[in-house]
Amino acid sequence: MTWRPQYRSSKFRHVFGKAATKENCYDGVPITRSVQDNSFCAINPRFLAVITECAGGGAFLVLSVHHTGKVDPQQPRVSGHRGNVLDIKWNPFNDCCIASCSEDATVKVWEIPPHGVYKTITVPWKELQGHSRRVGLIEWHPTANNILFSTAYDYQIMIWNLDCPEPVIKNPVRTISHHPDVVLSMSFNTDGSLLATACKDRKVRLMESRSGTLLRESNCKTHRASKVLILGNTKMLLTSGTSRYNDRQIALWDQDDLSTPLLEDNLDGSSGVIFPFYDPDTHMLYLAGKGDGNIRYYEISTEKPYIHFLTEYRSQLPQKGLGVMPKRGLDVSSCEVFRFYKLVTIKSLIEPLSMIVPRRSESYQEDLYPMTAGNRPALTAEEWLGGMDKGPLLMSLKPGSQIAESFSDMKAVGNSLENSLDTRRSQGRPCMLQLAYIQDQLEAKESKEDSSCKEDSSHTVDDRIKTPVTNGEDVTLCSPPRTENELRLKFHKQQEEIRRLRELLNQRDVRIKQLELEIKNIKNSQSQSSL
Repeated sequence: MTWRPQYRSSKFRHVFGKAATKENCYDGVPITRSVQDNSFCAINPRFLAVITECAGGGAFLVLSVHHTGKVDPQQPRVSGHRGNVLDIKWNPFNDCCIASCSEDATVKVWEIPPHGVYKTITVPWKELQGHSRRVGLIEWHPTANNILFSTAYDYQIMIWNLDCPEPVIKNPVRTISHHPDVVLSMSFNTDGSLLATACKDRKVRLMESRSGTLLRESNCKTHRASKVLILGNTKMLLTSGTSRYNDRQIALWDQDDLSTPLLEDNLDGSSGVIFPFYDPDTHMLYLAGKGDGNIRYYEISTEKPYIHFLTEYRSQLPQKGLGVMPKRGLDVSSCEVFRFYKLVTIKSLIEPLSMIVPRRSESYQEDLYPMTAGNRPALTAEEWLGGMDKGPLLMSLKPGSQIAESFSDMKAVGNSLENSLDTRRSQGRPCMLQLAYIQDQLEAKESKEDSSCKEDSSHTVDDRIKTPVTNGEDVTLCSPPRTENELRLKFHKQQEEIRRLRELLNQRDVRIKQLELEIKNIKNSQSQSSL
């Protein structure tokens, strides 16, 4: 018998990385020179935040994701820390809320204005004081609202509840003290009931996130872990670190047995830390090394050999850190399944990198985008602290599926037109409404827009509705720009609004076509039933 190689079929075999053009990058960003092994940036569908180099205290920059090109050196920043900022993370349920930790032993939570930072912010929304040494890592709970985890060089993990009126919180909800050294990495499972950590003693620990009870601890001599990642609902953990010969290595573990790894794979002999990223929707694993220009990606399965190498993206630009756009911010029309933001220190550049599945069809690909975690919490802080665990609320990425519910949101909140349009784009979730209800809401929305236009023409602007010309500001308070910097900020603000309105218009066109098809199908079914 002749030997035949066994090929594994996969829809992600030909995934390729596409770097953004120079016009779509963020140029002139003074990226921090910190040697901390963190990502140094955080991204959501509205803002990009990056830790910057500054003298005296610590600061980070918050830009609109559409504010590409050359960044103004005098761009206002968020600067309230007395020491260097070491890590930043966006709240997964609020695109205008970000947490930061610093060498000044504090964690601060900031509220970012919806239109961006146009003046330096120095006063935080919340300040968390409990650690005795510099805080190196923070993580938000994946399903509970306003629950934040922090770990510092005092070897403690602290759990904070932000649902309290005090602006300064000095007592954490719980303190976890299982680690004899600095915690290098933290990772939650899908519903947030388990927390995995990698410590400087090179051991992996799995514990209950709420109580801090230690469940399992690794004691492997052949692998020294520095980063840990829980692989969704596969009941497996992945760690990156070094072998006993100082080769860069990844190891796969059974969540129920950390005595020995299921698999160990040596990558190369470089010295940079490997950052692992996992997409639970496509089961793809990305490995990016600090100081490398390449990104390896694999596909994970629950059967041997568990990890299947796909291909590798190569670049001449070394990355200092990487940020990841949430799934709800991807471009589904181009079959984009993952997006990195590379920090290139040598060029003061932030380069978006899209991972794309090549498809000829331009229609929405259902098999590439299953229901994914949305931007609404499944639990309140009190419910989670009371003992409840719940998986994330799911949403669809299909264009137009987020539109229908935003009509009721806009009517209930009574917010400005611009805020309602942005909410419609970023806070939608899957819903199935009756056809008559959808038509009523569309007609109500159109009549409301017509009436607002009439009121604007007669100079009787309602207080709740802001015209696009003023960018959401009161007409009486809108003054002309006095300096070139103010003029540039006004220009970027208007450009961002134009992009947002164009995107909404495209989504409404798609929704109108869907409704026309539904009406046609209902008429056909009624005519057939009458015959």
